[in-house]
Amino acid sequence: MATIFTRIAAGEIPSYKCAESEDFYAFLDISPLAPGHTLVIPKHVEDDYIFNLDEKTYEGLWAFARKVAQAIKVAVPCKRVGVAVLGMEVPHTHIHLVPLQTEGDMDFRKQKPEVPDEQKAQIAADIFNAFKNL
Repeated sequence: MATIFTRIAAGEIPSYKCAESEDFYAFLDISPLAPGHTLVIPKHVEDDYIFNLDEKTYEGLWAFARKVAQAIKVAVPCKRVGVAVLGMEVPHTHIHLVPLQTEGDMDFRKQKPEVPDEQKAQIAADIFNAFKNL
């Protein structure tokens, strides 16, 4: 059975798409640490541990994530874009890209901000457009 992330990438479950290629997909986290918190996934590999990925998928995922991070930095006011790979909640490799003002913004235990749907849609569109123009 397909993971929730595979179903999101396939369009079966709605998401705020930030970027897409033939092999990878980026979308806003539904419980973000900060506005613009984006998840990057491989579309066709459902392994839950990033270091189990084959070399081509692993390298491609990081190259795609780098470009998404560059787009986030253009689209979302922040000092840096933080990166984390945890993979404990969903059994599908995913990279967290989080716009940061301070290192504390990367604390996954902190209370999550409320981000209205309209703001999520605008942020996703801004990241998508920035990604296309890189």
